[in-house]
Amino acid sequence: MARPTKPAAFGSKPNPAQRSPQSPRPSQIPEAVSRRMARRIGLATGVPTLLGMLVFVASYFLVSRRLLAIPLVATLGLSGGFFLLGLVGLSYGVLSASWEEAPGSLLGIEQIGLNLNRLKASIKAGGAGNS
Repeated sequence: MARPTKPAAFGSKPNPAQRSPQSPRPSQIPEAVSRRMARRIGLATGVPTLLGMLVFVASYFLVSRRLLAIPLVATLGLSGGFFLLGLVGLSYGVLSASWEEAPGSLLGIEQIGLNLNRLKASIKAGGAGNS
């Protein structure tokens, strides 16, 4: 007598561990694109984050030397603004990277609309398979 098979929890998708080593995952980000994204994320998040920390150091220096009376709320607000800018920079770094062979422009602003459309299409494609 044949053993009944257990139903798959999320459909009949193949197990990634059972995939053959020569067939790459279809949704894998190319290495050149991931390096481009990492550079943009590093700059777009690193610089504002460093500035956010520098605000605390500069504020402490100015207040402790009695060179300038800076209200605590101003220090926290300015630092928080830089940290928030760093968070926005994370999304910018991912969305502004070119997926083409050519690296694209310096700022990559023209890529944002294209990459947002790709993101929406992938979400729709992923959502259609799960219903």
